[in-house]
Amino acid sequence: MTTSNDLHVVFGTGPIGLALVEDLRADGKSVRAVNRSGRADVPEGVELLAGDAADSDFTTKAAANAEVVYFCLNPPYTRWPELFPPMQAAVLAGAEASGAKLVALENLYMYGPTDGRTLTEDLPYAAQTRKGSVRAQMSNDLLAAHSAGRARVAIGRASDYFGPHGTLSAMGERVFYPAIAGKKAQVMGDPDQPHTYTYIPDIARGLAILGEHDDADGEAWHLPSPPALTTRTFIKKVFTAAGTEAGISAMPRFMVSLVGLFNGNVRELKEMLYEFEEPFVVDHSRFAGKFGDIATPLDEAIEATIAWFRANPKKSQ
Repeated sequence: MTTSNDLHVVFGTGPIGLALVEDLRADGKSVRAVNRSGRADVPEGVELLAGDAADSDFTTKAAANAEVVYFCLNPPYTRWPELFPPMQAAVLAGAEASGAKLVALENLYMYGPTDGRTLTEDLPYAAQTRKGSVRAQMSNDLLAAHSAGRARVAIGRASDYFGPHGTLSAMGERVFYPAIAGKKAQVMGDPDQPHTYTYIPDIARGLAILGEHDDADGEAWHLPSPPALTTRTFIKKVFTAAGTEAGISAMPRFMVSLVGLFNGNVRELKEMLYEFEEPFVVDHSRFAGKFGDIATPLDEAIEATIAWFRANPKKSQ
């Protein structure tokens, strides 16, 4: 395995993990990417390691000699409660054993419904959902480990993402492929509520920045996003950039329940539907004030995302 004082180890090669690997490599870092299969489209020069991220013996070996370890794993949505905490615990153990700093990616589930209030890092954890409770406990565990001196920890939180490789997100294949084809985009909840969407390369850059700065340690940071706008307006921008006529098919709560009878992932989404039924606006001013506002302009981000979806047409089922 690679040995380097400047080694950065990324656990997870999903859309954000891949973007982070590319960002770190472009910055001249030595990078080790870790996933279960040992297969991923990583840049030349990146070491790819396969193993079980819930096994602390494996994660300790994978994190050996690292300067920074990044936790970008995401287990199957239907199995969060039983799989996610052990993964985090094992990766934390690996970072602790190597003396590396741990930068963890999180979403915003821990806050729960906010009644339209802007999401800031000082909001209490008031999750009323199963997955939100898991996320809150995992975040508390990380910050407790930092406070106890077990490992240096920094947390980056992102809203619903879009961008290259982001097929499974709310603004993923159900929006961008239909826009390219001139068909109706499919969304859940109320498309006329304002919502923050975060661009995948900006998430990666934000995590890399947190890894570089000691004054990020011991805290959670909202990663920069373009200004919030309604989901309908976001989708219209996507269709405009694709050169097609905008069309939206919104799935209300009762329809989500119906589809969820046959689709486990949709069934799991139901408890998080509140995020799309009320204003969901994320404030990243703390990060921007400390490290700079790195959010890519929305139109530019949408253009790049359309280019990726065009270059990677949907495979027939």
